[in-house]
Amino acid sequence: MWQNYSKNSDEIYENALKRAKKALPEHSADDNRFKIPELNTQIQGKRTFFRNFKEVLAMLNRPLEHFLKFLSNELGTAGNIQGSQAIFAGKHSKAQLNRLLKRYVNDFINCPECNKPDTKFVIQGRVSMMKCEACGASSSIRSVG
Repeated sequence: MWQNYSKNSDEIYENALKRAKKALPEHSADDNRFKIPELNTQIQGKRTFFRNFKEVLAMLNRPLEHFLKFLSNELGTAGNIQGSQAIFAGKHSKAQLNRLLKRYVNDFINCPECNKPDTKFVIQGRVSMMKCEACGASSSIRSVG
């Protein structure tokens, strides 16, 4: 009796598995769905204009002040916001700003456990934390300056 039951349940399971596999899309969601945005920068005189600053920030889903402070500290210069752009004293290449943006994404966007960009900043007591909505991990956020 147990042999028949086992054989029937295996067959039922295999049929259910085949139906489930057929129902799946050809390609599952890409882990690289988060794309680092293209920067629109321009150097005029002794200042660098980050023209799409607010647009990039909307894609990063991080506080404006945090990203501005990070860039200002890393560039070693003053930065301020006018309209939708950020202006930094000094001449800074697009390549340099792209490297800093990638570092910001690695340090403050991607989860250190699962490397997914599904994170958000939360305050726990006096400590700023980054909470991953994909794997549930929490990690403290280092100060930007």
